[in-house]
Parts: sequence; structure tokens; C-alpha cells
Amino acid sequence: PLPSQTSPSLCLPSSPPSCSAMAMARHCLLASLPAFFFTLLLHLHLVSAQERISGSAGDVLEDDPFGRLKVFVYELPSKYNKKVLERDRRCVSHMFATEIFVHEFLLTSPVRTLNPEEADWFYTPVYTTCDLTPNGLPLPFKSPRMMRSAIQFISKQWPYWNRTEGADHFFVVPHDFGACFHYQEEKAIERGVLHVLQRATLVQTFGQRYHLCLNEGSIIIPPYAPPQKMQMHLIPPSTPRSIFVYFRGLFYDKGNDPEGGYYARGARAAIWENFKDNLLFDISTDHPATYYEDMQRAIFCLCPLGWAPWSPRLVEGVIFGCIPVIIADDIVLPFADAIPWEEIGVFVEEKDVPNLDTILTSIPPDVILRKQRLLANPAMKQAMLFPQPVQPGDAFHQILNGLARKLPHDKSVYLEPGQTILNWTAGPSGDLKPW
Repeated sequence: PLPSQTSPSLCLPSSPPSCSAMAMARHCLLASLPAFFFTLLLHLHLVSAQERISGSAGDVLEDDPFGRLKVFVYELPSKYNKKVLERDRRCVSHMFATEIFVHEFLLTSPVRTLNPEEADWFYTPVYTTCDLTPNGLPLPFKSPRMMRSAIQFISKQWPYWNRTEGADHFFVVPHDFGACFHYQEEKAIERGVLHVLQRATLVQTFGQRYHLCLNEGSIIIPPYAPPQKMQMHLIPPSTPRSIFVYFRGLFYDKGNDPEGGYYARGARAAIWENFKDNLLFDISTDHPATYYEDMQRAIFCLCPLGWAPWSPRLVEGVIFGCIPVIIADDIVLPFADAIPWEEIGVFVEEKDVPNLDTILTSIPPDVILRKQRLLANPAMKQAMLFPQPVQPGDAFHQILNGLARKLPHDKSVYLEPGQTILNWTAGPSGDLKPW
């Protein structure tokens, strides 16, 4: 039970013997906070109301894409998709699994057309992220050759790529830095977006303003988080949110950044150095079995950048009603025209991480409560997930909405006979080798 609002100086009930001294101290600190904090906790414990997203964002979130576009799905040799997946079934549960599930969705979707002459968009199902190390990390180094090979195939088998050099085609590229195909930013920038994809619409998790790896017109999507697994870990919504700030993950990546400071641009290191002993912050590198449950007991969940600005914590925060604290300068967030991130989240600049405690404790309770009500909206949660079977308003439908809003294509995207724009010999020499 929560302490009485009239007794803010009391500690929360004693923790069981298995609890750490740090956890006990954290409970006592929460109990010593001003009375308004207990008012907040009490409301978060009792509130079950939800709030509809107002204005254009709410309208976009509830859009129905069916009847607004038609998509032709290229039939590729199985070496580009099915056989890749057969070699490693781990790919269906990885946070980059979106490329697989979008393919499966489109094969049975009402927007699919078998007549390419009536298509608004063309989709090439190539699984470029399904090449995993023994410990499950994706290796993007073959991806450029694989993608080039697939495009060469469709350009020879059908006339549609050559009409626009990809301007009416879309590709799902859920790598850390999208179609730059590298997990380290410096090398991703050096490589740049694969040249043969420069005219295509890229559906990608990576989004950062003014960045070389984000083409204008790209559709930013959430990373894949397994809906069934998350469903299994739901706890009663009446459970008190007794954790103020929560985070589990790396603070340093000594394997790839031994000197420190480059990983997460130093933001994660700053979180640890400044708040590892702050009892308001439940932060650790441990990843407990109760991770999902703990997020549902927290008010704020930190979502700092890692090697890339995005992470699955954005999805998890929305699903579990934990206010995402977004620490990633210039990030472009998923479905930003449908999800009002400014209203549901808290944005903290990387340089301000040392002041994180002051920033979060200064947010008025009524502001926090409204963010919680918005996060409770089922439409918001649905838009962040790729469920099987699909459901109205889910992330698959938000992708289609994004494609539909780009129609009709401008006549200028269609090339004159014999006209070419793309340079097939551009890029690192290793990318030009046959796949």
C-alpha cells in the first residue's frame, strides 16, 4: 500500500529480506519526498482513464489505409528471403525482424495487387538484416551487395524499376543506420545511403535530423518488439508505480569503444557517473527476468541513444505506460505525424544529462498524469506493434498510411526513355562485388 498523503515522511513498508539495502533506501527516499509526489503516486495507482489524441495527430493515428493505395510485391528467388530465414530462425524475434513481418503482411493484405500496371507502390522483399553472429548481433557487411543484387534482378525481370529508378518503390531497411548498412555511426556516414536506393522510399528505424543516413521522405518506424512476449508480462494496471526512474542496459561498450566517450556520445556514461548512487534512479546493467514488470512499476523510463539514436525502449515505454525520457539529440521518432511524442514523452538534451534528476522532479504532477492518460490510449500502443495476426491501426497500417500520404507520385519521378540518374558504380569497391 502507498503511504498516506498526510504522512510523507514515513518509509514504505519494509521490503522482504531478499531486497537489497539499496532498494530499501530507495523506498525510504521516495517516502521522504514532498507530499505532492505521494499525490502523484496515488493518482498513478488509481488512474485508469485514457485520453484521445486531439487534433491532426489523432486523426492520422486512426486513418484507414485500405482503398487508398495498391502495392505490387515482387516475387524474388528464395535466396533473398525465405532461405535466409531458414538458415537462422532467430531473425523472427530480433528487433530488426520488421523486414520479415512486413513481407508476410503484404502477401495477404487487401492493398496487394497482382497487377503491377495498377500499382501505386512496388515492394522488394529482401532480408538484409538476417545475418547474425552466434550471440545474435546482426552483421550488415553483406547487405549492400545483397540489396544491389535484388535490385538488379527486378530491373531485368520487370520494367517498373527502370521507369523511375526506384522512385515509386519502397524498401524496409531496419539496420542501426538504415541503408548506410553499418552499426558504427562514423563508418555509416563514410559509406552513406546505398546509391541505388537514393530515389526509393526507405522504411527504417533510424531517424536523425540533418543526418546523411536519413533520406528526405523516409518513413520512420518502431523497432520490432514481440507482442506476444510483452502480453505475457502484463501486470494489473492498478499496480502502484513506485519506481521513479528506471533503466536497464549498457552504459559503456568497452568492446567497441574501449576508451569511452564515443558510445552513445557519452550520454549513457554520464547517466551512470551522475546517478549510480542516486536513490531516485533504479539503473543497472543487469537485465532481470522482471524487466517488463519493472517498467510497469516505473514512472519514467530512460531511452538514451546507444550506437544509434533509437532503441526498443521507446516501444516498451509506450506499451507499458512508462513515460519515455528521450535522450538523443535531433532524433526523428516513429510515426511522428500520428504519435504526439512531445505530449507523451520528456526530451532531455544530451548535454543536460547531469541535470536529469532536477529536470524530472520539476515536472508538475498534472503534466505527468496527462502523459499517463495519453499513454493509456490503446490506439497509441497498437501503432507501435507488429502483431500477428495484424490488427486495425497497428504499425503495419501506419506504414501504409505513410505511403498513402505520399500519393499521387509527382510526374517528375518518371524518366524519359533511356534516361538514367543513378550511378551503379558508386560506392565502396567491396559493395560492387557479386552477391
